Amino acid sequence: MEYALPWLQEDAPSLFPELNTATSDGLLAAGGDLSSERLIAAYQQGVFPWFNEGDPILWWSPDPRLVIATEAVHISRSLQKTLRQDKFTLTFDQAFTQVMHACAAPRPSEENTWINHDMIAAYTHLHHQGIAHSVECWQNDELVGGLYGIAIGSMFFGESMFSHQTDASKVAFVHLCQQLAECGFPLIDCQVSSPHLISLGAENISRQDFIAKMSLLCHTQPHNTPWENHHG
Repeated sequence: MEYALPWLQEDAPSLFPELNTATSDGLLAAGGDLSSERLIAAYQQGVFPWFNEGDPILWWSPDPRLVIATEAVHISRSLQKTLRQDKFTLTFDQAFTQVMHACAAPRPSEENTWINHDMIAAYTHLHHQGIAHSVECWQNDELVGGLYGIAIGSMFFGESMFSHQTDASKVAFVHLCQQLAECGFPLIDCQVSSPHLISLGAENISRQDFIAKMSLLCHTQPHNTPWENHHG
């Protein structure tokens, strides 16, 4: 029997199918739009958009889910050496759209990017609302690495990262983890497993466990935020 992917209703931006109806690889639904209301509702329910240019909007909720405890970020010896060299300058929310464009640039291992113009516009709008945030890694005033994601309550949802210099994205990620830990954000959603993130201490947990932790954190206000005095 052929599987029929549910299509989201245009007039119900907060309505998503039950997560246990997702396919084995986590595909939950298609359609809808990238309005701020729908995106925020999606993240609060453990769902995120991920689709290629020319495809309909696809919504995912994988099981297992990759997460990292901000206090458990792993810093290898070589990365410790890079950090001690202090060759990068780190900022928050100083070049959000520039970071997204850098994350969207084609990479040698990939034919195309899933971060298209509509995604950049939608997340930049969330940034202006104080919901989407970026970490920038600079070297001699040049943007050489960074990442961006969504903050709701005391939960941070990582989206994408890039690096134009060795270890630049890792330095940005470690900086984010350390700053979030200090401010009362215990967990970062890393979405799907990758060797890069596993090497930094991320681990897979069940979707059920993720939803339980994430739902509580989304409704818990942190005592501070790393970007409070840096919003651009």
